[in-house]
Formats: sequence, C-alpha cells, structure tokens
Amino acid sequence: MKDSRAKIIRTSTIALSLDVLLKGQLRYLNQFYKVKAVSGNDRHLQNVKKREGVDVIDLPMERKISIFKDIISLVRMYLLLRKEKPDIVHSITPKAGLITMLAAKMAGVPIRIHTFTGLIFPYSKGSMKRLLILMDKLLCASATKIIPEGEGVKHDLIEYNITRKPLEVLANGNINGVDIKFFRPNTIPSETLQEIRAKYNIPENHFIYCFVGRIGLEKGINELLESFNNLYEENDKINLLLIGALDDSEEINERLRQKIKQNPSIIHVGWQDDIKAFLELSDCFVFPSHREGFPNVVLQACAMGLPCIVTNISGSNEIIQNEENGIIVPTKDKDALYIQMERLLNQPLLRNKFGKEARKTIVEKFEQQKVWDALKNEYDQLINRYLN
Repeated sequence: MKDSRAKIIRTSTIALSLDVLLKGQLRYLNQFYKVKAVSGNDRHLQNVKKREGVDVIDLPMERKISIFKDIISLVRMYLLLRKEKPDIVHSITPKAGLITMLAAKMAGVPIRIHTFTGLIFPYSKGSMKRLLILMDKLLCASATKIIPEGEGVKHDLIEYNITRKPLEVLANGNINGVDIKFFRPNTIPSETLQEIRAKYNIPENHFIYCFVGRIGLEKGINELLESFNNLYEENDKINLLLIGALDDSEEINERLRQKIKQNPSIIHVGWQDDIKAFLELSDCFVFPSHREGFPNVVLQACAMGLPCIVTNISGSNEIIQNEENGIIVPTKDKDALYIQMERLLNQPLLRNKFGKEARKTIVEKFEQQKVWDALKNEYDQLINRYLN
C-alpha cells in the first residue's frame, strides 16, 4: 500500500547535530510523516538511523566555506531532492541551511523551512561579516518559512534586516526541548557517582563546578579558568569539571591545554555521550559563553536542578531569570563571574533555591513534548496551506 503520509527531509551540516540536538524528535515525527535524515555519513548518522527508526542519506557538507565542495554539495542536494520529491525540507545549521534551501527552491520543493539555531555574523567583522549576512539573506529568500530558535535570534534577524518574512519562535524556544524524565535529579546510582569520583580523584568534600561545551575562547573558557584559579587560591576544596572537546584551532587548543594542566583541580574529561551523571555529581553549573542560539546544556543543567551562572546572551537569558532561577553576569567579565561563583560556593540555601526554581522553569516551559507538538502543529499548518 502506498504511504500517503507527507514526506519530510531533515538536513544538517554534520550528523552530530541530528544525533544530539534532535534526539527523539525524528522518531516522534515519523509517526505522522515519512521522515528521512540527510547529512554526512558517520557513526552519528547511523545512530540516527537506529535510534530514530528513519531512513538516512549520506550527503557530506563542509562546515567552513569551501566554494568547490559547496557547489558539489549543492548539486548533489538538488539531484537528491529531485529524486525524493519531498513535501517539506527542514534544515538546521548554517551551511546545510544555505545548500538545502537553494537546492530545494531549484528542485521545486513546496515547503522549505530553516531553523536558525544561532547566528555567526553579529560577532564577525569586515568582509566576513558582509559575506555571512549575504549568505543568510540568500538562505531566507529561498525558504518559505524561517523559524528562529529563540527571541534573541529573532531580534538579530530583524535588526540586521536578514528577512522580512514573518518570524515566530515555536513554543518557548529551543529546537528540541528537554526530556524531563531523563534529566531529573537524584536518579544516578551512588555507585556510579563514586566511580566517577574515584576515576578523576575527586574527594567527597569538594565543591564541584561544571562546564559543558566546546573548550574554546568563544565559550568563555579563559574567564572561567581565571575565575576558578582565583577561587582555588582561597579554597583548595573545589574542582572544575570541563566536559567537551578542545577547540579546533591548534594554537588555542595548546594554550588552553596548558592552562588546564597547571591546576590539578581542573579536570577535563573530554566529550561525553551522556553528561547526566556529571551534572548529578556537580554543585554548580557555569556557562560563560560569548554567543549562543539557545544552549541545550543550560536547559539540561536546569532540569537536573543545578544552580546556574550564565552570561547575558541570547538563549541563556531566555532560560535564566536573574536572581529568580539562577544568575546572569555580563559577557567577558571575569570579575563578575568570580564574585558569583564565590557567592554560590558559600550560600547553600541560595543554591537550593535556584536549583529548584530552575527545574520548575524547565518543566513549565521547555518540556520536550511541548516543543515537538508545536513543531508538528507548524508542519500541519504549512501542509494545509501549501499542499491541500
């Protein structure tokens, strides 16, 4: 029997984005539509195929600008879409967005959606900034629907006149919401936590700060390391857990590696497929990033009931309300970061208050099913508008 469901193709530049950022979403959508996932083939794309139960298609795309390779990817995407004839294409990440929207328009795909999960151009300069703005304008011109992940992203799209198309944040923002049953405090066996302490030599009586993300300058790592080191000079019963891969830049990579090595209480555990146990072990989550779209790690830390210190950037300041469910500090301000890290170290009642309120915020506003239902509703409205 012919499958009468609308066909949807989801694309991202690298399969890691489909695997991690959209975990569970494609399986949910596949109940109502025929969903296929497109990206470069690696273990992450195979994870998507197995876990989400959707067909996957190998189509490599370069993250950085590479005119020759980008043209090849554009042609391959066009040919793929002509063959598959989807009703909807929906892209995330910058390069996949540009390639997919251009190819989909040329191939005559009726519904072309791109979700902006973050913008690069507001933080760029000179000719690169102008080029990135041009690319995003071209992307938006080729799309039929633009979805900003959060209010901060929406503001920048309007401020820089990237598109005049209507912009609406789905649900309360974020691309996938949080699985509040999985990210829930007090669900990790004590034996598992003890194993982590033993593996990384973390004493029972130490206070643990935690950071999750790429270990690079734009994530505010320099400010975090300096603030922690200053705290450590006053109190050596603290640890800093760094969870994530080092920045791609070899020069930055080596400098940060040396800074991390200088203090034995700074523990870099690298990339982790599952961060839940590390969040459970921690006492305070610190995320001093310079720019984001809508950071999943802050949502996850809040769902685990961790008190959070974040910077005043898009996404983070849509999750954290200063002094209500966490703390917001200015970006690149190591002194303000130090003061608030010390404050939460010394005030357990405040930590408890922020942690409880943070969990409450996630349950009320960012529960995963709410985000999925909002996206399905958006798809159904567009199908009725363009196909029926």
